[in-house]
Amino acid sequence: MDALASHLALKIPKVSIVTIRYQRYFLNGNSVKSFQLPNSSSSSAKLLRRPISAATGAALPHRDHRQEEEEEEVQVRLEMAASDPELKDGRIVSISSAIRVIPDFPKPGILFQDITTLLLDPKAFKDTIDLFVERYRGRGISVVAGIEARGFIFGPPIALAIGAKFVPLRKPKKLPGEVISEEYSLEYGTDKIEMHVGAVQAGESALVIDDLIATGGTLCAAIRLLERVGVHVVECACVIELPELKGRERLGDKPLFVLVTST
Repeated sequence: MDALASHLALKIPKVSIVTIRYQRYFLNGNSVKSFQLPNSSSSSAKLLRRPISAATGAALPHRDHRQEEEEEEVQVRLEMAASDPELKDGRIVSISSAIRVIPDFPKPGILFQDITTLLLDPKAFKDTIDLFVERYRGRGISVVAGIEARGFIFGPPIALAIGAKFVPLRKPKKLPGEVISEEYSLEYGTDKIEMHVGAVQAGESALVIDDLIATGGTLCAAIRLLERVGVHVVECACVIELPELKGRERLGDKPLFVLVTST
């Protein structure tokens, strides 16, 4: 992301579209929508290698040969400078670019959002945690409830950073001792999530975290499970949202914060 950093260092005040390696990112607040561009040498797919002037929209003069070589691997196009008032943080671009999309997994027709490649990128992983921590620090959250399994990856470091306890919400028969459970619907049949009795107390405030929201069924079950014992769910947070599955709508008036919106 050196090229992106050099562009941002020019203090371009607002950016609405960023293109990296044939992947175009539309920034909207603290979220990103990504679209795959044709991987070709056509003029529509080529990326500009020269920074854009925020004042005139024209390309700035070429820099020296060494700087050109440093940008050869990652070339960035910044469009519509000074026109998007909603851009807040460029870190979400590197987060989105670190997530691998695998077609036809786990079954044909599914585009699987693989966050394991994000975990292999220490900077992008740290940026992900930092963005959540910056949002939730100082909001009186005493519980970070992570949904099995990838909520266990993001939840604990967030909980430690904001001074909250981490509570795992697990699939049936995974937690020892006494549990309470909440059922939710699947495409075919039902499933449950469980939580230890006594893990949370009435009156506490909780953040529910998972890696991705699709239909929203698991998040809804997590909310019901916590609210049954008197916990106030402040917000749900996910790294990725699949908006076409309308999971956000199922949450009703419960706030949802996501970093990357997949299309």
